[in-house]
Amino acid sequence: MRTAGAVAILTIDRPEALNALNVDALRELRSHLCEVRDCTDLRVAVITGGGDRAFCTGADLKGTRTSPASYPEALFRSTDQSSEMGLYIRLMDLTDLQVWKPIVAAVNGHCLGGGLELALQCDLRIASMNASFGLPEAKVGSIPAISGLQRLLKAVPSAHAMQMALTGARIDAAEAARIGLVTQVVEQSRLLDAAMTLAEAIASNAPLAVQAIKKLARQTGHMSEVDAQQVTELYWGVLRDTEDRLEGRKAFSEKRSPNYQGR
Repeated sequence: MRTAGAVAILTIDRPEALNALNVDALRELRSHLCEVRDCTDLRVAVITGGGDRAFCTGADLKGTRTSPASYPEALFRSTDQSSEMGLYIRLMDLTDLQVWKPIVAAVNGHCLGGGLELALQCDLRIASMNASFGLPEAKVGSIPAISGLQRLLKAVPSAHAMQMALTGARIDAAEAARIGLVTQVVEQSRLLDAAMTLAEAIASNAPLAVQAIKKLARQTGHMSEVDAQQVTELYWGVLRDTEDRLEGRKAFSEKRSPNYQGR
C-alpha cells in the first residue's frame, strides 16, 4: 500500500498469477483495508492490479483444488481458522471489515470470477480499454461464492447479469460501460490518473458525510421508502451539528474551498 495525500493505493501484486488471490494475498489486502478504515488521514482507497494483464482473476485455483477439512468442520470456525480449512471465500467477503470510506476499483485487464466479485464490492469502478469482465464459475462447476450474482444484479440490468452468470462469458470494457458496470473507460496509461482524479474529488468532500452516504446506501438498499427515510433522517440528524457541516456552509458563503477535518 502507498498513499498520495488522503488517498490510499492498494495494488494486488501477483502478476505472474494474473493477480489471482491466495490466502496470504487476501490477508494482506484485508490488513491494508483495515489500515485505511482506521487512519483518519486517509479518506478514499483505490484498488488496482499489478502489471498490465489483470486486475484480479479471482481465487488462485492452483492452491484451492482440495480442502484440508470438510465444510461442516470449517463452518463454525473463525474467519482466519476457516480460511485455513478451505473456506477461503470468507476472506474475499469484505463486508465484515466495515470499511465505510469509499473504494474505487481501477480495473486493468482481466477482472474475472472473484476478481469481479472484489470489484463489485467497491463503490465505483473505472476500466482501461483492455479490461474484460466475467463470472466464469459455471464453467468450472461452481457458483459466484462472494455474493457476486446478487451484487451484479444490483449493478447492471438483470438480463445482462444473468447472461454473464449462466454462460460464463466475458464482456469487454466498452460493453461494461454500456450496461453500467463501470463509469469510465480510459487508456491503460491513464487508468491510475483517472482513478486518482475520482478519488481526490471524493476525498475533498466532508469525510463524515461521505462515509454516511456509503453506509446509508448499503443499509437501505433493501428497505421500503418509508423505512429508508427514517434511517436517512437519523443520519441527517447525526451530521447536522458537525463542525464540517458548519464549515461547508461558511465556506460556501465566503466563496472559498472548505477545510474539512472529519469532525
